[in-house]
Amino acid sequence: MAKNKQFAVLGLGRFGQSIAKTFINSRCDVLCVDKKIDAVNEMSKYANNVVQADITDQYAIKSLGLNNFDVVIIAIGENMEASMMATLMAKELGVKMVIAKAKNELQKAILEKVGADRVVLPERDMGIRIATNLITTNVIDFINLSDKFAIAEIEPKKEWIGNSLQKSNIRANYGLNIVAIKRDKNVIVSPKAEEIIFDGDILVTVGENRDIQRLSHK
Repeated sequence: MAKNKQFAVLGLGRFGQSIAKTFINSRCDVLCVDKKIDAVNEMSKYANNVVQADITDQYAIKSLGLNNFDVVIIAIGENMEASMMATLMAKELGVKMVIAKAKNELQKAILEKVGADRVVLPERDMGIRIATNLITTNVIDFINLSDKFAIAEIEPKKEWIGNSLQKSNIRANYGLNIVAIKRDKNVIVSPKAEEIIFDGDILVTVGENRDIQRLSHK
């Protein structure tokens, strides 16, 4: 049986709590850390492993044993100094994947410089997601993977319904890869080329933002 991934979330504001609760609901092992007792007490209602600690204190952060975790999320974008210190120390301790929260592009660039493997900008990404959903006609949901690529759930065009993925030629015509099909309560992962597209299906695609937008405008 595969070992569950170990996650640590440093900072229990709204963003950090949201991530931690998602891990908990997925039955993942997660360590939750914040220096504010109110945040610690609140998170203790949902998680078993919650610690009060100042993550700018190198001795405190070393005591957390972060090197034992697969992924550490630095969820404290409001305090840039604390975020930088936590990112630096996590990498020095040998954490393979450090994900940090930033408030703007400048913070993102700085966190990347000090070693963050990935930096997220929740407010910007959510703004892009909402705007894209509003301006595209058949895109149901949209998640940025980077500045260039995204995952999009789309409704099939009328001419695709009743045809196979291969015959619909979506990749050749639009540059999008179909990675899954949602059908009622079922999900077909990595569908074969012969898979028929039915009315009511939702196609989960991966591709460039411009190709997703080009499809919706057509």
